[in-house]
Amino acid sequence: MTLSTRLTQRFGIAHPILSAPMAFAAGGRLASAVTAAGGLGLIGGGYGDRAWLAAQLALVKPASFGCGFITWSLARSPELLDLVLEHRPRAIFLSFGDPGSLADRIKSAGAALICQVQTRRNALHALDCGADVIVAQGAEAGGHGEARGTFALVPEVADLIAQRAPQALLCAAGGIGDGRGLAAALMLGADGVVVGSRLWASQEADVSPRMHAAALAASGDDTIRSQVMDLARKLDWPRRYTARVLRNPYIARWHGREAELMAVADAEAAKYRKAWAEGDPEGSNTFVGEVVGLIADIPPAGEVIRRMVAEAESRLAGTTAGLPAS
Repeated sequence: MTLSTRLTQRFGIAHPILSAPMAFAAGGRLASAVTAAGGLGLIGGGYGDRAWLAAQLALVKPASFGCGFITWSLARSPELLDLVLEHRPRAIFLSFGDPGSLADRIKSAGAALICQVQTRRNALHALDCGADVIVAQGAEAGGHGEARGTFALVPEVADLIAQRAPQALLCAAGGIGDGRGLAAALMLGADGVVVGSRLWASQEADVSPRMHAAALAASGDDTIRSQVMDLARKLDWPRRYTARVLRNPYIARWHGREAELMAVADAEAAKYRKAWAEGDPEGSNTFVGEVVGLIADIPPAGEVIRRMVAEAESRLAGTTAGLPAS
């Protein structure tokens, strides 16, 4: 069988998989590899570094990729959207903020508007703004998010879309690291998935070998949601969002002592930036989700997608041992 869905049909891709636009990790190499493997690869727009973004755009073919932005950060550097739109992206992926002021600009440029949400309320607002694709992100996800779990959020948003905007598509995100997760997402009513952590753990991701090694040694129990890393980096994240990272000595020192961290923020920010630049998983943070416990190697991104699709096809066809045919 093939996993043909509304997502594959809309974007003309072979597999219903989008790569998450992870800040710093999802550059042009990863986006290109995911697209070449039959998904749609997205570059992470990050926090306003124009030179870095331009360099990543040079690594992708026009009209073969998408780009994601942290919406509240993009509002401070709106010219970055124009830079990306010049390269004719298939989609612009907005997370963590109100997409309303950007929706018309994106859609008039011919790009699909993808809005990532963490609540039903925000999904409804995104639909009202004209979102072409809603990404329902559960708290299992690595990096920033909120509190709701993927397994209940996805079908609730699927029902909302069916009632309010049946032409919109739905992707699931958070806790999807293999073919079982892909198959489950489709059964929950999603048209596809957004994969972050499992592609973060690929050869094309811009991740230090030391952070990859830390992830390979971890289980899902070793992750935590916290605001420590944002305070340490002096990033003005809205307080409703926390980030899932691996537990480490830095988290152990400061989690629960955020007020004390803020009092020494300047000194700690310098230390954190140095550790991050060195790829130090002890002095900075490894942004990865609960699926870290399912990650046992660092293969090429294309191999990640091949395995995921093959397993999902097998599961959905009922041919895997232990799963009865339907």
